Amino acid sequence: MPGIYFHIPFCKQACHYCNFHFSTSLKYKSQVVEAMLKELHWRADYLPQEPLQSLYFGGGTPSLLEAEELAAFFDAVARHFELAPDAEITLEANPDDLTPEKLQALRASPVNRLSIGIQSFYEEDLTFFNRAHNAAEARQCVERARAAGFRDLTVDLIYGAPTMPDAHWAANLQTVLEAEVPHFSAYALTVEPQTALDYFVRKGKVPPVEEAAAARHFEMLVEMTSAAGYEQYEVSNFALPGRYALHNSSYWKGEPYLGIGPSAHSFNGHSRQWNVANNAKYLKAMATSDLGQAIGLGLFEKEELSTADQYNEYVMTGLRTIWGVSLHTIRSRFGVEYAAHFEREVARFEAAGQVVSAHGKYWLPGTHRFMADGIAADLFW
Repeated sequence: MPGIYFHIPFCKQACHYCNFHFSTSLKYKSQVVEAMLKELHWRADYLPQEPLQSLYFGGGTPSLLEAEELAAFFDAVARHFELAPDAEITLEANPDDLTPEKLQALRASPVNRLSIGIQSFYEEDLTFFNRAHNAAEARQCVERARAAGFRDLTVDLIYGAPTMPDAHWAANLQTVLEAEVPHFSAYALTVEPQTALDYFVRKGKVPPVEEAAAARHFEMLVEMTSAAGYEQYEVSNFALPGRYALHNSSYWKGEPYLGIGPSAHSFNGHSRQWNVANNAKYLKAMATSDLGQAIGLGLFEKEELSTADQYNEYVMTGLRTIWGVSLHTIRSRFGVEYAAHFEREVARFEAAGQVVSAHGKYWLPGTHRFMADGIAADLFW
């Protein structure tokens, strides 16, 4: 079933590691929201005529939206789409935004799931990341969200930071596990080009990220979550049984989704497109009278996916998940040559114990998922 992603490109301040598109100036927030509603109207026929299984407000910082702005998105969705009765409606939020008043407003909206960017419960990590919240807010936000009536919660954590000794990473994990947060994501800190962290590392102002520390933290992550009854259903995502994220799972399963807003991506099975990652250019394109003119002004770029592209994406996403890669699916979707290629190339990883298989399905066990992308690349067409 399809889903819609709304990219809200605004933040209070810039996290040092982040390479997502956002602006720290809220000057044009109302204009961008109006343009996004217009884009949704123009592109409503992009998805198949099926009920939506998920809406996801990401960013940026969607918790900066006012109640009226959020309501306008839901009104626009209702005019063009049907929502499945059990649709997952997620809004990303920063801990410092989740005041009792904000939580009450969100609870009164159709939002039924919060994704909270905690990252760490330690002040030194939050300062290093340049997060807007502090350690006290990080510890309070889950309790506050539950008190407001939110049952479906997920939090984000980051590991491998130079400020994060093993004991602190273990304590971060223990805090989430003891709170029995039903879902959380844990990402290795990476130095992305053209970020503040990249600049600081190149200038020697902060130590480089150590891959050995990240690998060690990943091993701790797998061991502690398994012992606590969580399922690692994707390399970076962990959930209690039956509490997987529907929206993110649709990405990994290759289901169609529509992306609305500056820098948002869309996928329909055979092509992928991405909106311009510039608020001013997005507004200029959306100021035109129809979608064709907006495209002419660079609203988005588009890539048609070859059979090889689709096979590579299937292998890449499949090996990152608990569902793995199905030889039957490769054969039926891409052809016998691709199936033979996969069997031939995967054999050496099976022999090394890095890939396991049963009944024609292949997946990466335990900590070997840390190498998922590298192994997948060696299996590409």
